[in-house]
Amino acid sequence: MAVPKRRTSATRRDKRRAQHDKVTPVQYITCEGCGEVRLPHRACKACGWYDGKVAVAVKNADA
Repeated sequence: MAVPKRRTSATRRDKRRAQHDKVTPVQYITCEGCGEVRLPHRACKACGWYDGKVAVAVKNADA
């Protein structure tokens, strides 16, 4: 049975465990249709624009 030759230090152990809790910040891009910020690879909530064309019909907030 495999047994560690040396004890793992607390610093080394904690550095290894810290990798699981890393959180990357959400990246935003600007919409080509209206200029609002939106998530990449998703249609714009304001105008429905995605991939150079209107992909989703959006209800007007004025109506």
